[in-house]
This record gives sequence, C-alpha cells and structure tokens, in this order.
Amino acid sequence: MAISRKTFTALAAGIALACTAWASAQAQTVTTPTLEKIKASGKAVLGVRETSPPMAYALGANEKYVGYHVELCERVLKEVAPDAKLEYMAVTAQNTLPLVQNGTLDIGCGPTTNNTARQQQVAFAVTTYVSEVRMAVRKDSDLKSVSQLAGRTIAASTGTTAVQLLRKQERALGGAPIKTVLGKDHHESFLLLETGRADAFVLDDNLLAGMIANSKDPSAYRIVGEPLGAEPIALLFRKDDPGFKAAVDGVLTKLMQSGEMEKIYTKWFVNPIPPKNMSLDLPLGTTLRQLFATPNDKPLETYQQ
Repeated sequence: MAISRKTFTALAAGIALACTAWASAQAQTVTTPTLEKIKASGKAVLGVRETSPPMAYALGANEKYVGYHVELCERVLKEVAPDAKLEYMAVTAQNTLPLVQNGTLDIGCGPTTNNTARQQQVAFAVTTYVSEVRMAVRKDSDLKSVSQLAGRTIAASTGTTAVQLLRKQERALGGAPIKTVLGKDHHESFLLLETGRADAFVLDDNLLAGMIANSKDPSAYRIVGEPLGAEPIALLFRKDDPGFKAAVDGVLTKLMQSGEMEKIYTKWFVNPIPPKNMSLDLPLGTTLRQLFATPNDKPLETYQQ
C-alpha cells in the first residue's frame, strides 16, 4: 500500500515527537538529583551482584540479597531516604557503570574498584574496603607465585580490573603468554577453576575467600601468591550529583567514626556467614583501619605509587 506524502510527513512528525519526548525523559532522569528522583518514585534502586560474597550475593531461592556492601547501601538509604522502598537489581561488573550513568541505578553496591578511568564516568563514595588481587588454585596445584603464570591458563571475570592486572603481569614476565579465559561472572570463573579448565582464578582476595567458602568442597582450594595489586573498593553513584555523594559519605563517615563500620566488617569477614555459616577469617587490616580513621575517596592509582 502506498503511503501519501501527507501521511508520511505525519508519521515522521510523530516519530520525531516521540524521540524528543524520550530524549527529554532520559535527560530528566539523569539530571534530576538522586534524592529528588527517589522521593518522586518512592523507591531507591540498588545495583547488587548475585555471586560476589561477602560483598554482595543472592541468598536462597527467593533471591534475597546480602553482603557487606549491600548492608552498607541499606544503612545509607535508611538515613538519607527513610521512606523509600528498596528495589534490588542484579548487575554485573560490565553493566554497573552504564546503569549508574543513565540513572537506572541510584547506587551501586557491588565490589567495584575506584580508579581514575571510572571516576570520569561515575562518582565513588569514601573507600569501604581495600582488596588485594590474588589467585585461587586447587590444593594440588604447583602454582605458588605470580612469577609462574607464564604459559598458564588463568580465569578472570569479564569487566574486572584483574584482567588488566594479568596483562600487566604478562608484559612483566616477558615469556610465554598468559592465556586468560573470561567468565561472565565470578560463579562462571570459579567453575573454570573447579572443572580444571583454568589453572587459577584471579580476583580480589575477599571475593575469592567467599567463593571458596561457598564451594562444594572449601578444603579443595587455596589462595596463594603475592598480590597483583591493592584496590580501593567503594559504593558508586552518578557523577553529576554532589549532594547525593555528600549525603552518602556523611553516613559512611559516621559509621566509621562511631565504630559501627568495624562491627559490620567483622560480621561479614570474620564471623560465619550464610549460606554455609563459614568464616572467611579476614580480620580488619591496618590499611583499612587507617581509612576508617581518615576516610577518603582516592582512586586505585594512588595505591600504586
């Protein structure tokens, strides 16, 4: 059926109007201050991970989300938006930043490293954890040092800084290449190690400890080797909303100064945690204790100087 010029013009105008309205809505979503957006919608959207214990993970068939950073997000929102309903959205390392940028997420509660490149896209709260990137191996492995990684197959999760650290290590070794195989999330990456398709799995030490504690046989794995790097981990949110950052940092700083943050840390890193009620046995270290005393949001690069 032929379309008349008049009909075509009307259709084009309608499409243009719809696109303009969509763009306007998107702009409004992104530029409206987060606390105003939460108040207007009656809900706050938290970006959580499904397989990143003890920082953020799904627990049980009903997919209740728990973890150190999940609890911190909940504590923050209870203070800054007490009437808001909390809505949890499962995210990955790959899509967290875009979903924060476009306003889909009000706050990211996963284990996200704060670095200068990411600070161009989003804002980070004061550091609430400092991780060391190390490797998990099967207990019968001969791998004991990162100097042995040349020619090995190593698992890492897509979108994590471990990928860049492995490339840096490969250049430093200057020998046979490191074959990096990528899992879509930490569960899939750990499965590569568990099934023998990878010789090691490289990730933040706390997350490795959580994966091992919740595996079928925790005694079958070890965390070994010197750290590939130390990384500041923090909650994150939109870059263009200094008021929301000030509110979040204010709550976190209060928790740190009152000693409550250390109690929350102990709950997730020292005490037994669900679902298997096993302890990660990662007591509060000197670096993080100092950050609790003098909070800051410095990026990864300051830890590499």
